[in-house]
Amino acid sequence: MRLPPTGLLIGLFACGALAQQPSVDLYIPDAMPLVAAQDAMGHGMIGDVALEALKRAGYQVTIKTEPWLRAQKRVREGKNLLLVPLSRTPEREDKYTWAASVFPLPRAFFTFDTPVQSFEEARTRYKRIGVSIGTAQEEILRAHGFSREQIYSLQLGDHPLKLLELNRIDAWFTTAPEGQYHWTRTSTRPLLKSPEMAATDMYVACSKTCDAALVQALRKAVEAMRADGSIKRITTRYLGPNPP
Repeated sequence: MRLPPTGLLIGLFACGALAQQPSVDLYIPDAMPLVAAQDAMGHGMIGDVALEALKRAGYQVTIKTEPWLRAQKRVREGKNLLLVPLSRTPEREDKYTWAASVFPLPRAFFTFDTPVQSFEEARTRYKRIGVSIGTAQEEILRAHGFSREQIYSLQLGDHPLKLLELNRIDAWFTTAPEGQYHWTRTSTRPLLKSPEMAATDMYVACSKTCDAALVQALRKAVEAMRADGSIKRITTRYLGPNPP
């Protein structure tokens, strides 16, 4: 029997190994520098961590993009679907499987006026606070006594800094890295932000019905990346050596 060339054998074995790899869908919004479905720099600092961890865990990944609220609902109600990044909050606790914690992120108020120093001062001074819809920021503000009238939901395509310039909102409440990233790229004014407040852990979340082997492998891979310095190197690439 005539054997195929060695190179072809190697290719066949590689294809066979690839076919045997389990695959998962990963839902990613566009929220640089945290995550991005497609960007010249990569998939954002949390997106890159998630993708590298899944690669190390032996999974093929299909990136999915949908409006953020719809993506959350699809992952909650699905099976073995992944979502990144998701803050672990009391309202979400029993709705997802919290597969792997990447790192905590603090929130802050960004404004063109003198920054507030506390939530109490913000409740008094700000009539409209821009908050991306479907994010933990809404939950955080409600927990600190802000009224629904004070929370201005930012929709897909809204530009918070432009809304600040037009006086449509009084402040933008977001993660510190996200606010600084966009400020340095779209505004020539000096950076004005409050002290960092109310940090939450950012997770790679899975559906409520999620395979235990997937969770264990992903969690182990993320911890290995933390230990070998990969997570720090990824965040430095997006935020520089002194991240906010």
